[in-house]
Amino acid sequence: QKNNPVSKEGTIMSMIQVEEALDTILSKIKFKGVEKVPLGQALGRVLAEDVVSRVNNPPLDNSAMDGYALIAEDIQSATPENPVKLDVVEEIAAGYTAKGVLKPGQAMRIMTGAPIPSGANAVLMQEDTQKDSNAILCLDKADVDENIRMAGEDVKIGEEVIKKGTTLSPAHIGMMAVVGRSQIAVGQRPIVSILSTGDEILELDETPEGPQIFNSNGHMLAAQIKSAGGIPVYLGIAKDTEKDLMEKFESALKADVVVSSGGVSVGDYDLVKSSLQKMGQDMLFWKVAMKPGKPLAFGRIGDTPIFGLPGNPVSSFVSFEQFVRPSLRKTMGCSDLSHKTVQAKLTRTIHKKPGRLHFLSSIVSWADGEYTVTPAGEQGSGILKSAANANGLLIFPLEAEEIKQGQEVAVQLLG
Repeated sequence: QKNNPVSKEGTIMSMIQVEEALDTILSKIKFKGVEKVPLGQALGRVLAEDVVSRVNNPPLDNSAMDGYALIAEDIQSATPENPVKLDVVEEIAAGYTAKGVLKPGQAMRIMTGAPIPSGANAVLMQEDTQKDSNAILCLDKADVDENIRMAGEDVKIGEEVIKKGTTLSPAHIGMMAVVGRSQIAVGQRPIVSILSTGDEILELDETPEGPQIFNSNGHMLAAQIKSAGGIPVYLGIAKDTEKDLMEKFESALKADVVVSSGGVSVGDYDLVKSSLQKMGQDMLFWKVAMKPGKPLAFGRIGDTPIFGLPGNPVSSFVSFEQFVRPSLRKTMGCSDLSHKTVQAKLTRTIHKKPGRLHFLSSIVSWADGEYTVTPAGEQGSGILKSAANANGLLIFPLEAEEIKQGQEVAVQLLG
């Protein structure tokens, strides 16, 4: 029991399951709040209101193409060998309305998007006509409503077009422009402090010697925070002393969320847990039954959530995706907190020891109506190359020891 962590109240904590860890974390995460932004700054933000249309789109029945507005019944007998002649009495451009009312035996030249004139009930496309002085020869018939886009065909007044909690895509931006929204209410983005720990870690412009390595986790985590919608604040590297760690964490606590990497296992120099506990952190857990990413600390100082991620890069990457990303999404009010999970057929048999849920960096493909998945090379917690080549995380169940080729497995889609 000596390696089990102890909370402020003195209770010994053991390793917990992934689902329990996530539930525990999310129960402590609060929505940050709402702000209004111009439409041009809304891409990727989380919508904090339902968007309801105040207009019909299109506002009027209009032409789906360049051609001639006419009365369908006038040209039911039209063929290339026996064309029907109609007098052209007006021309209508997009943004303008017809001055007159269309009568039998007449046509009006009409451009794409122009309103259908009163009296007309079809548009014959230009390719099915020939000009004949101030008239046209119709070479084909038209059905009633042919090539006409009806008012409100896209959106009707009062229709909910985007739901609260949606992460806004370019198409959503276009939709809000369609309904005339120049500003939109979105969830505030969380500010996230990033702190890397370890005497062996160097900044990218320094020269490594012996066992020293570059700080890959700090930059990877900053990118993951951005991709989740947060605002990363990189605080550099803390050395393996409680003094330096506590000073750095004191600065980190100015943010909404704190994410550190390294220093959370059971080694003599893994001082993150003890430093945070001395600062008053309520440590909720620090071991999760997963691989990679077993050593993972979560707690709070005051209302500030603090994630202590493992130092190995793949462990840090996977832990972030499972726990930090959903937390940041919740602070913004997002309806979908985690990556989409699909079922995929495994392309080769895989094995593991029971007792921990495994996440395997994998390559997911779609063909012939189904997903297939293949582990992306070696799966060591320090082999970031496999994660860099992957577009999914294969979920190998907790107690399972083997999944055979051809069986379906759950896969989280990344990106």
